[in-house]
Amino acid sequence: MKKSEINFKITLDENHVPENIEWEATDSGEDGLKECKALMMSLWDKNETNTMRIDIWTKEMMIDEMQHFFYQSIMTMSDTYERATNDKEIAKEMREFAQKMGEKIQSRN
Repeated sequence: MKKSEINFKITLDENHVPENIEWEATDSGEDGLKECKALMMSLWDKNETNTMRIDIWTKEMMIDEMQHFFYQSIMTMSDTYERATNDKEIAKEMREFAQKMGEKIQSRN
């Protein structure tokens, strides 16, 4: 059986605020650590049957970047939800919500 790894390296300042986030994955097709400004990871705990979350962003992450990050995350979660459940109706509603959110964000800027 093949195994893959995803590793994160988080550098914190003296107040434990993330300054730098780097990641690498054995199956990414790229060698070495890659830098990012934010990550959102959801894990399904099979024993507790609930979701565990890790949400981290660096202090360099700008509000407009975070808004774009959330918009893209909701859109891609819609695709994942549809593939996992075959529920096209709810996936469509999720995409419509993301679209409205994006429009509202754009109107404020």
